Amino acid sequence: MGKAQEAWGSRLGVILAVAGSAVGLGNFLRFPGLAAQYGGGAFMIAYFISLLLIGIPICWVEWTLGRYGGRAGYHSTSGIFQVILNKPWGKYLGVIGFIVPVCIYMYYVYIEAWCLGYALNAFTGRMSMEGMDYGAFFGQFTGASSDGVAIHFGLGDVGIFVLIVYVLNFYFIYRGISKGIETVCKFAMPALIVIAIIILARVLTLGTPDPTKPDQNVIAGLGYLWNPGDIATGLRNPQLWLAAAGQIFFSLSVGFGVIITYASYLRSNDDVVLSGLTASAANEFCEVGLGGLITVPAAFIFLGAAGIVGQGTFGLGFNVLPQVFAHMPGGQIFASIFFLLLFLAAITSSLSMLQPGIAFLEEGLNINRKQSVALLGFVTAIGTMFIWYFSKDLKALDTIDFWVGTVMLFVQATILVIIFGWGLGIKKGWEIAHEGAEMRIPDIFKFIIKFVTPAFLLIIFTLFMLQNVFGWNYSFSDPQFNPTGYVRDLIGGEGQAPSYVARLSVGWILIMSVFTLILVNIAGKNWNRQNSTND
Repeated sequence: MGKAQEAWGSRLGVILAVAGSAVGLGNFLRFPGLAAQYGGGAFMIAYFISLLLIGIPICWVEWTLGRYGGRAGYHSTSGIFQVILNKPWGKYLGVIGFIVPVCIYMYYVYIEAWCLGYALNAFTGRMSMEGMDYGAFFGQFTGASSDGVAIHFGLGDVGIFVLIVYVLNFYFIYRGISKGIETVCKFAMPALIVIAIIILARVLTLGTPDPTKPDQNVIAGLGYLWNPGDIATGLRNPQLWLAAAGQIFFSLSVGFGVIITYASYLRSNDDVVLSGLTASAANEFCEVGLGGLITVPAAFIFLGAAGIVGQGTFGLGFNVLPQVFAHMPGGQIFASIFFLLLFLAAITSSLSMLQPGIAFLEEGLNINRKQSVALLGFVTAIGTMFIWYFSKDLKALDTIDFWVGTVMLFVQATILVIIFGWGLGIKKGWEIAHEGAEMRIPDIFKFIIKFVTPAFLLIIFTLFMLQNVFGWNYSFSDPQFNPTGYVRDLIGGEGQAPSYVARLSVGWILIMSVFTLILVNIAGKNWNRQNSTND
């Protein structure tokens, strides 16, 4: 590409960076909530099957494709796909690899600001006041109670924290791969693991805090999450499989376009097999070994099952857990460091979402770091301001998360696997993956990556769309289809008027898609000119 290539400073650095991109809010909030909701044991079986058939295979695919593309000087999905397929249309298959991480960043950085804000409010004691209504605090602080209410900039408002985290993210992304992302992850990952272990030790030593409620003890709390229940019935539930597969996507950051970009900065013979597995193992330790033993057991001990059932990710993390810490001896301290933990997990993930966009802008438009950071900062600032203002019921955030962070994510992951298995070819892909490898991928994964993973992805995606878009009741004898809220938000129906915020959100996604297609077209012309000059 004619430019000085960035590179990771160390093997540990890239492993921590990839693990950091994966370890996020989902590890400590989303995963425990889903495991409790779907019956512990049954969910974990579906979860680990999804890990073996989707998570680890796609992880190896992204590491391999990324390093291969990096050798040719490309660090974006569009550039890497064009090199691999050697077709003019190949670059357009990478469009989602720009849209997904950039659009997710727009709302993820907003949630990241919540975490920092909650940490400071907990530290100052503002969240440990007796009789405090945590639901009302959440609604006011995040803006979930009314549009525009969150655009304030006092220390008790989210606005100042949005500005802080925005500046932090772009400062570190401007510093580059080694001095920015790697430096943050080398500090943040060990720090958040230490904090999580401290909180875990406290949770596991709570015993029975309220003698009048002997059933609400630490053993019962662990049992509520991990007891197997009716596994056979649970595994027959398609929703469980959708939840488990979806969690693997969010947990490992596969399909985001992040890992393929990170891997493109590896040296030619750097190991990708063991490094990819190590990064996945680090994420699973944080998710299953730490997140799964902290959040739900702690909530059960103080609030019982009634305090957990029906709580989503945000409800569990920002409404329920503050109540738990308020009841816990030394709760102010543990609340402070818990939300600091969430902030550290969030910033390592948000930085990873910016790098694919930066890489594409630099190589596709032939602009420098300062220009690419300025352009991406401007575009993402518009998106974040939109989500920040239209905050009532988190409608804008939820709509973009569904159509980009879920639907497009499934599509991108499927494209990645098909390009590896059928575009590059399993034989060639296997040879590339094992260059410099310190361990071999079991040969069974040749069949899995080429046939099983794409088929599993397509089945899961089809079920997901049938349920979450068309509202199928999973019945073959008496099938019924009732469009879900995501559809009614756009077209109305059943006495519900369309949501103008949802429409604006989808409009913003379409604008970003057209904008990206234009950029990819420009990039393709630039790459063709460069290749002609090199020839």
